[in-house]
Amino acid sequence: MEAYEIFKDLAIIIVAAKIMGLVAKTLRAPQVAGEIIAGLLLGPSVLGLVNNSDFLSQMASIGVLILMFMAGLETDIKDLLKTGPKALLIALCGVFIPLIGGYFLNTAFYGSGAPGSEAFIKSVFIGVILTATSVSITVETLREMGRLKGKIGTTILSAAIMDDVIGIIVLTFVVGMKNPETKPISVVINTLLFFVFCGVVGFLCYKLFKLLDIRYEHHRRIPILGLVLCFAFAYIAEHFFGIADITGAYVAGVVLCSIRDAEYIARKMDISSYMIFGPIFFVSIGLKTDISGFTKDILLFCVCFVVVGLLTKIVGCGLMARLCRFRSADALKIGVGMMTRGEVALIVAQKGLGVGLMESKFFMAVILLIIVSSVMTPVIMKILYSKHPTGEGYDLSKA
Repeated sequence: MEAYEIFKDLAIIIVAAKIMGLVAKTLRAPQVAGEIIAGLLLGPSVLGLVNNSDFLSQMASIGVLILMFMAGLETDIKDLLKTGPKALLIALCGVFIPLIGGYFLNTAFYGSGAPGSEAFIKSVFIGVILTATSVSITVETLREMGRLKGKIGTTILSAAIMDDVIGIIVLTFVVGMKNPETKPISVVINTLLFFVFCGVVGFLCYKLFKLLDIRYEHHRRIPILGLVLCFAFAYIAEHFFGIADITGAYVAGVVLCSIRDAEYIARKMDISSYMIFGPIFFVSIGLKTDISGFTKDILLFCVCFVVVGLLTKIVGCGLMARLCRFRSADALKIGVGMMTRGEVALIVAQKGLGVGLMESKFFMAVILLIIVSSVMTPVIMKILYSKHPTGEGYDLSKA
């Protein structure tokens, strides 16, 4: 392929992604779902207008790192501390139950080998995909109803943040197990060493950026250095510790989330992500999704994957919320609010495809889960609040 051909591919990808994103938004579905469908249409499975070249794959890798970096920047450490152990317990249960549910689902369809075998790790990885939570749809719904700052909204937001952190740690562990030469104990040690490294070096970087923030507030060199930190942590995580690069990017964001210019950095990152890297990443998922091998068995798996994905979040988070002495109606709201999936689930699935833990044909199950959960969550939340308008007057200091 001639070098200039990539410009044609980029033009087609960006236009198609934005058009399908707007269509999805009009239908009240996540824009990312539209961008993924654009990739399906453009790819070899349908129109064959764009091929997933090495260049596009590398651009998509940059896109996913920026997305995870932005997720880290949007983490609110103060809210995490204020909501305390209740949100942590809800998050833990919201990871554990879907993880178990996904494992048994994959085992029921395709079997599972002995602990440590490739079949076993693949089954566990299906559960890891289900652990991710994306509450952007829930947040917008609660904001429209004026409930975002209430007891339920605050708990959902905090639990979702913790949920993603725990899920990334689990992903790191499972991906580390993929290497047959790697022993579980070494994975644990490397993971612990990485977070020790992040604690020490991250604290020093935080102090440095805090000083730079004072001297060069709202200066473009702050986001530039932030992006450098993102790429550096991603490289260090993968190269020296065998940890997923997206974990390093996320931690880099968390390191900077408390400086004054954190929002400014996120805005600058969002420009490049929204214009080019984000669309390329999500379209690339569609390009890699293989629908030629889509059979009745795969369709049945997709349906079961969606059902298990929704129910395990509601049961896991809702049950723990009830045990934390939330009213039954409020516990159900928390469970429903936590069942949406989005970018993180796609990022986890993409990582699994890259290391051989997942086949491309199963991307359709993840896409369906994102679409169904994003459509159902606002509807169910509004019904629950209309019948049980409780959960207000929450005092963070008593969390």
